[in-house]
Amino acid sequence: MSRKEPIIAIDGPVGAGKSVAARELARALGFSYLNTGAMYRAVAIAARAAGVNPDDAKVEARLASVLEAIKIKFDGEKIFLNGRDVSEEKNAPEIGDLASRFSALGAVRARMRELQRAAGAAGGVVMEGRDIGTAIFPDAEFKFFLVADVNTRARRRFEELKKKGESISEHEVLDQMVERDRRDSARELAPLKRADDAIEIDSTKLSIDAVVAAMKAKINARIKAAKDLKRA
Repeated sequence: MSRKEPIIAIDGPVGAGKSVAARELARALGFSYLNTGAMYRAVAIAARAAGVNPDDAKVEARLASVLEAIKIKFDGEKIFLNGRDVSEEKNAPEIGDLASRFSALGAVRARMRELQRAAGAAGGVVMEGRDIGTAIFPDAEFKFFLVADVNTRARRRFEELKKKGESISEHEVLDQMVERDRRDSARELAPLKRADDAIEIDSTKLSIDAVVAAMKAKINARIKAAKDLKRA
């Protein structure tokens, strides 16, 4: 493997704490952070602006020009779509739903896979999403699969949306999350699943600090074992 620094893949369902944990882990390691879920949300924003409906029989043909022209850039925790800051817009519940539906399309996944692999190829990056360890970088040096009870995940998401002033009930958030889980796990292309060699961490009763500490401990232990093996 030619990269000097490892790729750390963090997968798992929505609301498991991937984004915050990945961001904090990247900060602790001095790595770059890439939120691939935000990239699919950017696609949803671009598609909606272009009037593309995911239920259209010719949706992939209508998306072709959108995907060809799309430019997504990260600047710290901000994400820019074709030069426009969409960091807040991407968090709207309807954008999340659209992102899940568009992400099931082969053309969308192929374009995002191209952009994501280019962004992480050099290593030294923490990438989080739903298929990083299985479809984007199956050769990632470190893979984690973060899970949590669906009611806990819904409550976390509800609190997040409430702070942003979104008008939605916790029950609605739970219903949406159950449907997202079903859709993400059942899709034919890169379904949500744990890679065979991924380390699963249940964040239901853990703080973000505890999740990050657990991941760092696993990474350090594996690095130490590799060094010990070389010295042997």
